[in-house]
Amino acid sequence: MKEFTYTVKNETGLHTRRAGLLAMQAKAFKDTDITVSAEGRTVRTSQLMRLISMGIKRGSRVTVAAEGPQENDAIDIARNFFEYYL
Repeated sequence: MKEFTYTVKNETGLHTRRAGLLAMQAKAFKDTDITVSAEGRTVRTSQLMRLISMGIKRGSRVTVAAEGPQENDAIDIARNFFEYYL
């Protein structure tokens, strides 16, 4: 399992559009489970409504984890996503 922790810098946080983009990117890794954890909750990136309902906003500290055969590539894509969009 690979993971990283990130503090959200973007003022609008992980809103609907960005959560949808993250979910679309994660679909490329069908055999790898990618999760986002914040404030004691953990949600798969494929669970779009739950991801949005986490209320991730500026200053939120999130941990993103990937587990599966493509975890190295998945965690790199997720890290790039968070650094670029959030």
